[in-house]
Amino acid sequence: MKEVLKTKQKRSQRDYNLGFKLAVVSQVEKGEMTYKQAQKAYGIQGRSTVLVWLRKHGNLDWNKPNIHIMSSPKQKETPAQKIKRLEKQLEDEQLKNEILNEMIDVFDNKYGAGLRKKYLPKQSLKRDKGEK
Repeated sequence: MKEVLKTKQKRSQRDYNLGFKLAVVSQVEKGEMTYKQAQKAYGIQGRSTVLVWLRKHGNLDWNKPNIHIMSSPKQKETPAQKIKRLEKQLEDEQLKNEILNEMIDVFDNKYGAGLRKKYLPKQSLKRDKGEK
């Protein structure tokens, strides 16, 4: 009997028909294998060939990630830009504060825990007048 050795055959570009490309893309997008595993399993020589197929034929977004660039010291904010940024930060903090207060209220009502510090009216009046 002849023994047949299974060897992974390297493929040439003309071997990649549309059906083959779509099958590889489908396997990668389903999570059955990573694009590097698919490259190795099917003998695809190009490093980015499978990524190119994913970008071209895939349903997911395989584009390069967006890089957020921090403003460098050379680019100074104008006063209007600074005001707008600070107003946005203030609005975000106010929303966060409102959410946290609501969470504390729900927790207090549900579990009866007094998380808020309650001041006696006499103490707050003495502080306002400067008395001890």
